[in-house]
Amino acid sequence: MLNSWANRFIQLIIVMFLLSIVTFALMKLAPGDPVLAILRASDGALSQDDQEAVRESLGLNRPVYEQYGDWLTKVVQLDWGYSMANNRDVWEMLIERLPATIYLSLGAMLVIVLFSFPLGVLAAKYRGKAPDRLSRMVALLGASVPSFWLALLLIYVFAYQLNWLPTMGSGSLRHLVLPSLTLGFVMTPEYIRLLRAGLLDTFSQEYIRAARARGIAEWRITIRHAMRAALLPIVAVSGISLGALMAGSVVTESIFGWPGLGSLAIEAIRLRDYPVVQGYVLFCGLFFMAANWLSDLGAAALDPRIRMQKGRRV
Repeated sequence: MLNSWANRFIQLIIVMFLLSIVTFALMKLAPGDPVLAILRASDGALSQDDQEAVRESLGLNRPVYEQYGDWLTKVVQLDWGYSMANNRDVWEMLIERLPATIYLSLGAMLVIVLFSFPLGVLAAKYRGKAPDRLSRMVALLGASVPSFWLALLLIYVFAYQLNWLPTMGSGSLRHLVLPSLTLGFVMTPEYIRLLRAGLLDTFSQEYIRAARARGIAEWRITIRHAMRAALLPIVAVSGISLGALMAGSVVTESIFGWPGLGSLAIEAIRLRDYPVVQGYVLFCGLFFMAANWLSDLGAAALDPRIRMQKGRRV
């Protein structure tokens, strides 16, 4: 067990180091001058002397390798730096926006469960029939529709035409419905396919046929026996999905004006606020790794064979 955690920690260090290099390089290669963006946003003077003064105060006139070295050293010391735009601590800004993104991700996961589980079970139970065709149609629709187009469609129908839900902002559960539907629906097809394939494979196993021969109710076989085995790939993928929801909510949060990490990243990119963008990417990387570890633990809890294999590796 100790070796397993040590290997995970080494993987985390390597991934975060490579991520820091890629993020820092991409920000430096991005077009635009952060000094001009900051001065324009603050209605500051744009004279050459003012620009050079701001550039020197931010350390942007130093060699790139020195800037990266200083930034990485501070990150290792848990100092994520300060925003160039408002001089606020980057870590505090990320933590301040984190709850809104977590609520949105959990809402999207709830949408995934509500859509994928009934459709996946019906598709497996009625293979080749109308419920199966309906689930495949929903899966195809969810995989084909771009998230931004779906967001605009939901706003038009439920906000402007029906006037049931607010279009933007936060503050209540009603504000959470449309962005959660947007994020969750585009990820539902993968779970429908996984659950359908897992149940079809499980239904063909000998112990399922034996349970049916003993006269056990079909719903009990599905829930207590088949579902447990079919959930293994779903639990394994859920960690990746949760990390993708956290990092991939940028477009959705921007459209709906949701005050989460994604909208913070968009604003930082617009202002060329390097510390905030770099902190956002590293923060999402940490969350992505943690979500994958939790999914591995969930898979081990469902299947004792995984725990045995890990024990043999240790």
